[in-house]
Amino acid sequence: MAMTSSRPYMIRAIYEWVVDNGCTPYILVNALHDSVFVPQQYVQDGQIVLNISPSAVVGLHVGNDFLTFSGRFGGVPQEVSAPISAILGVYAKENGQGMLFDAEEPDVPPKPPGPRPSASLSKLPTAKGKPSLKVVK
Repeated sequence: MAMTSSRPYMIRAIYEWVVDNGCTPYILVNALHDSVFVPQQYVQDGQIVLNISPSAVVGLHVGNDFLTFSGRFGGVPQEVSAPISAILGVYAKENGQGMLFDAEEPDVPPKPPGPRPSASLSKLPTAKGKPSLKVVK
């Protein structure tokens, strides 16, 4: 059974942990990713760091597919939206503790490893005598 991405769950958990510890949660976003709507004047090297603390944003929603909120940039209100796959990290401003993610998650789950070569029963060594247990200290 294929499982959904753990990324949105990890983002929500790290966010809550950072806030509960009195720190400021920041996210690192790949601003070049499709469907990312962020203030482009603050993008550097294709990435943007956003303060998502409760005092800095309104209506923060971290869904399984998108992260959205309203924020003020240079005093101008703006809606921000990013696919969860564009979130590269979530961490505390004060100490950098948090989590970074891979730039891209694979769309297809990895294939399970192929069958292992099995030894033939005739090639296995045979035990001689009565089985015994040994106490190891």
